[in-house]
Amino acid sequence: MSQNRRDILDIRDIANPANLSCPLPLLDHDTVQLAHGAGGRLSADLIEKLILPRFSSKELDPLEDQAVLDLPPGKLAFSTDTFVVDPLFFPGGDIGDLAINGTVNDVAMSGAEVIALSVGFVLEEGLPLSDLHRVLCSMQKAAARAGVKIVTGDTKVVGRGQCDRIFINTSGLGVVPEGIRLSASALKPGDRIILSGTLADHGMAVMTVREGLSFQSTVSSDTAPLNGLARVILDACPETRTMRDPTRGGAATTLNEFATASQVGIKLDEAAIPVRPEVQGACEILGIDPLYVANEGKLICIIPAEAADRVLSAMHNHEAGREAVILGDVVAEHPGLVTLRTSLGVERILDMPIGEQLPRIC
Repeated sequence: MSQNRRDILDIRDIANPANLSCPLPLLDHDTVQLAHGAGGRLSADLIEKLILPRFSSKELDPLEDQAVLDLPPGKLAFSTDTFVVDPLFFPGGDIGDLAINGTVNDVAMSGAEVIALSVGFVLEEGLPLSDLHRVLCSMQKAAARAGVKIVTGDTKVVGRGQCDRIFINTSGLGVVPEGIRLSASALKPGDRIILSGTLADHGMAVMTVREGLSFQSTVSSDTAPLNGLARVILDACPETRTMRDPTRGGAATTLNEFATASQVGIKLDEAAIPVRPEVQGACEILGIDPLYVANEGKLICIIPAEAADRVLSAMHNHEAGREAVILGDVVAEHPGLVTLRTSLGVERILDMPIGEQLPRIC
């Protein structure tokens, strides 16, 4: 590594305060090489200089082929997801914090305390190591915010053109406390539907960058961990019927899945649906209904009617639920269907989407 390269890195660290807490280590290459995945010296350098400093723990540091965990008593919740978002970096987040938050949220929606994550990387030869470093730092911050450890992982490198820069798989493990039984099949007529905040922020953040759209206010992703908010909801109402983070397919798809699983009807009020003006504008330009757009930091919970106000108040006291609203009700009529009462007083069916409206947004 030349002295000039070292000087450039030092100047960047000083110019950007964010880099001071997560500086790019000095490496022998500027981009990912096939040898980084071959198990030799470059593989060791990648792990020891880039990955371990971000995620060091007593479970990960031995670098065994598995992690051995001490778990509290209770039922295990387990989830896995793979993230292939394009672009890698977007307003409000990137593929790194998306991968952490997405799996944390999937496990937390079972009512579980999220204990640990695994991470698998597929890296394309030629990926700038500065991009990989930026993603790792983002993952480090997201894991710390969620209060979870990354305890095991894997890295593979493929040739140019065999993947798109970086794909990330994360798997999560959690423990469901005794007495918590969440299920999409548990809804009952009279239950209330609560949404934790505005819809469509993530999907439109990705799409506006991809399509080169600009607005007076930046459309930012809502990617965030929801395990803390889930715990607040369950503390306020252990009898909560179910929770789900409405990612691909959006809120409309999630609610249709609920209605089908419980064979109940769901009624929504269009006036209650919170959408930021800049997000609504982007949806209108692209001809997309925000109810079908992916979210990465919102949840929908179904609550017995008598507990709804108590839960809503508790959510408003948590940073991830300050904009929570009652979205609608579970009803006995039209089982298996979701309907929306529009501002014109017309009731229309919100059906499942036929296909994916927005490719590669998570």
